[in-house]
Formats: sequence, structure tokens, C-alpha cells
Amino acid sequence: MTDHIRCEIRNRIGYLHLERPKALNSLSLDMVRALTQALLAWRDDPRISAVLIQSTSEKAFCAGGDIRFFHEVGNATSTGHSALLEDFFSEEYALNHLIHHYPKPYIAIMDGIVMGGGMGIAQGGDANRMRIVTERTKMAMPEVNIGLFPDVGGSYFLTRVPGELGTYLGITGETVGAADALHASLADVFIPASELPALREVLASTNEADMRAVIRSFAAPFQTRVEPAGSALAINRAAIDKHFAHDDVRAIAASLAQDDMPFARKTLQVMEQRSPLMMCVTLEQLRRGARLTVADCLRMERTLVRRSFEHGEVLEGVRALVIDKDNAPQWNPPTLEQVTPEMVTQFFESAWPAHAHPLRDLT
Repeated sequence: MTDHIRCEIRNRIGYLHLERPKALNSLSLDMVRALTQALLAWRDDPRISAVLIQSTSEKAFCAGGDIRFFHEVGNATSTGHSALLEDFFSEEYALNHLIHHYPKPYIAIMDGIVMGGGMGIAQGGDANRMRIVTERTKMAMPEVNIGLFPDVGGSYFLTRVPGELGTYLGITGETVGAADALHASLADVFIPASELPALREVLASTNEADMRAVIRSFAAPFQTRVEPAGSALAINRAAIDKHFAHDDVRAIAASLAQDDMPFARKTLQVMEQRSPLMMCVTLEQLRRGARLTVADCLRMERTLVRRSFEHGEVLEGVRALVIDKDNAPQWNPPTLEQVTPEMVTQFFESAWPAHAHPLRDLT
């Protein structure tokens, strides 16, 4: 176990507390293992009727995987991957799969920063989930900004949101707030951060069997405080659906360039900072993921992450934005025009035969 995950049971709810505030609850391998161990133990425990995951910090729910660890371990080998790195992604993606198929209500309080791996432990569980946002929520799948792709099931949950919103969020890596998250169906209810202690008290004392219904009832008075229909994503929805419907990133960029609206210009400027190669890989990933099951999406992503570290784009991205902080990544290749279909296709070529894939047992 780890000091960064605290587990407790109260009133038939299993609580998972993320307690690594200095790293914004970035996930380590030990944290992934602790979460998996607790969820497996509670899955068939008759004392537990629901699971709630939250942070003890006001700053962040979870900022993602520990990218400093990725950089350190990835640079320690000539191939860009190691046993520790392999274990981390295999076990993290297996955890995402476990959450998605969890048989009990799974409640995530997405207060503060929710990015990358944080989305992976919050977005799973189509049938049983409850995702709470607050005015402090800052949500993103920002991987293209560090030379990676939206993993942890992003192939699945970004392709199940309305229109091309998931394509836009995956390719640009942009950060959105509570109203945008609700509009994009990446959250279920809004509760002010100041009311979270009261919510916890209600959950600790209720006799109701359906915890999600309790939460919806508690949240009802606050829904007028956010306007999903007036969010930035909603306002720009027509433009997003138009520009990001293309199946080629160059075509998306060309479409944006022909639009003189401020949103289009800003979006194009954002994309010019991202890894050209990984934007193209991301688009292909999302188009494929729209037709796949959760298990197949995670298997595809496991192949993609292996290829990403072999290529080295992610190591350069983390160096530029996190290690050296020069904000001047030397992307390879440096422009969209230099990205070929063959470069993208190589990322999807599995490093393992089907019978030896590290996630072969996921169904």
C-alpha cells in the first residue's frame, strides 16, 4: 500500500482519499496498486453499497500520471521504456477497466484539477457512475501538450460525448470548467465546493439505498448556478463540429484557418504549440476508438504508449514543459506537413502478439 491513498468505510460507502497534495495527486505505481486493491476488495463486499473517490486537497482531484517519473525512467534506457514503465501503464489501464465495469455506484468528486490519469479514475463506469464538478474544476486531457495522446480510456470516453467535442478536447488539450464539463457529458452534477462538507454529512447519515439519487437531490438547488448551454463549448459547438469533423489534422487546421472568428484563430494558435505527430496519432486513435469496446480501446492505448516512448516525443515534451521548463519542445517532425501516414500507422502496430498482450485478459 501507499501513504498517498487512504481507505475507509462509512455508512456503506467505501471512501478512497487521494493524499499526495504536493504532486497534485499525480498517480504513482503504488497509488495505482492501492486503488486497485481496495476496489477489488470492495467489489463483492456486502458491507459496501457504493464507492466514493475524492481528494483531500482543494487544488486537485488528480493531475494525471507522474510525468517526472515517466521522464526519469524513460530516459534511463535506450529504448525509452523499462519494466517499471511497462508495469505502470499496464496496471493503470487495468484499473481504468476495473472502474469502468465496476458493479457498484462509483462516485468521483472532481474538485480542482482533473487531468489525464485523473480523468481515467473519474470517467469510468457508464451505468453506475456519478461525476461531481465544482466551480474549482479544471478538466483536460492535455497529453498532446507533452507529446503523448489522450490515454486512460480517452479513446472511449472522448468519443462518446456529443458531436466533435471529444475530438476538439483530445487534439487541442484545452482545459475546461464545470459548465463545459456538463455540456460535454463529462460530468453529471454541479455542487459548490463550499457545500461538499454538507454533502459528505448527508452521505454519512442517509438511510437511502441509492446514493446517486441522494447526490442528485442534494445537487438540485445548485444547478441554476451553472449554465451548460452558455458555456464556451456550447457557444462554439457549431464551429467545433464543423472544423473537427475532418479525418485529417491538416484539414482541421486548414478549416480553422479559413474561419476569421476569434475562437478559430485561438484554436489554431493552440494547435501550433502541440506535437504535430501526436495530434495526428490522437485523431486516428479517436476515430478508431469510436468503434471499439472499452477493453479494445485500452489495448490499443497500451500499444500506443509503448510506441510513444520508443519514439521519444513524450520524453522531449516532458523535458520542455516540466523538467527544463523552457517551453520550447523540439517536436519530431516539427510541422504537420512533415507527418506522413506511415509515421502514424507505426504507432498502432502492436509490440506483442495477441496472446501475449499485457491487457489480453480484459473483456
